Amino acid sequence: MVLMFLTGDGMRGGALHRHIEGAEFLGARRTLPRYRFYSIRDEFPALHPVGDGGCAILGELYQVPMPALHGLLAREPAELELSIVALAPGDPAGSSAAPDGATAGETGAVELSFGMILRRGEETRGRHEDISHCGGWRAYRGLAAPPAV
Repeated sequence: MVLMFLTGDGMRGGALHRHIEGAEFLGARRTLPRYRFYSIRDEFPALHPVGDGGCAILGELYQVPMPALHGLLAREPAELELSIVALAPGDPAGSSAAPDGATAGETGAVELSFGMILRRGEETRGRHEDISHCGGWRAYRGLAAPPAV
């Protein structure tokens, strides 16, 4: 089992969610404000780590069995790669406890997870739309969040 932070159609209600059906949903999370967020062909989102000018991006955190993760990763586009993503602890609304007794949003408290980022060099091609101002894939696409679990 691995922690996987999803920001696109692998999230609840998305077309790729069936590939992780049965994985434990740990809740909504936001990244630390260390990322820009891009739309790849308006089909997939991608996080891009930055030193300055980052935003907190909303997604979902799952505990995923390796076979399910393999199935999900096989459907990711070539412009993305698997990496480690830094998340703000606890859920964005602060309704679930942060790990190790930390307070959600507490300075220095970081939760790490696997996540998909823009492959190195892709950001310089200038062909991906920066959608960081939207704060998440559902907001960019104008989709409502699925009902709480």
